[in-house]
Amino acid sequence: MDTSRSHIVLDEADIGRAIRRIAHEIVERARGSEDLVLLGIPTRGVPLAHRIAEAIASTEGRSVPVGSLDITLYRDDLRLRPARALENTSIPPEGIDAKTIILVDDVLFSGRTVRAALDALNDLGRPAAVRLAVLIDRGHREFPIRPDFVGKNLPTSIVEDVRVEVAEIDGVDRVTILGASDDPGDQR
Repeated sequence: MDTSRSHIVLDEADIGRAIRRIAHEIVERARGSEDLVLLGIPTRGVPLAHRIAEAIASTEGRSVPVGSLDITLYRDDLRLRPARALENTSIPPEGIDAKTIILVDDVLFSGRTVRAALDALNDLGRPAAVRLAVLIDRGHREFPIRPDFVGKNLPTSIVEDVRVEVAEIDGVDRVTILGASDDPGDQR
């Protein structure tokens, strides 16, 4: 990607507001925070899940279990990409059976990661419901998957790349579009 043509679309304050809004929407839809479990999809979905849980705890006065769900072995492109290291799957002690699971990821693009996450969840238990929270929904779906909670809808061109950076991993909070075209007819 041509990083000389990039621009920041969300900064630290914007991301903070999006996290708080997602947290409020989750609690509102669930009618409280009981029986919620947040599972972040590595890598950046995990710190985002923890932030959402902190925001829920600050308004609800109770903590929400948080874990991580590695989807590496469930991906449909394993044979097409170089081998990658397995990430951590960490399910809270309460488990996921009969809970409302909120899958948390940084960017929703084709939907393939979420499809893999649903397959991984199926091997771990039987949730009452599964919802999807993403910081960025950039479109271009290849599967009929739609997020329930979105920080920002960010229509992009297929040739653009969206980079999410979080302080816990990257030292900074921001969302950047890379390789944006100067062509005004280009989809943004």
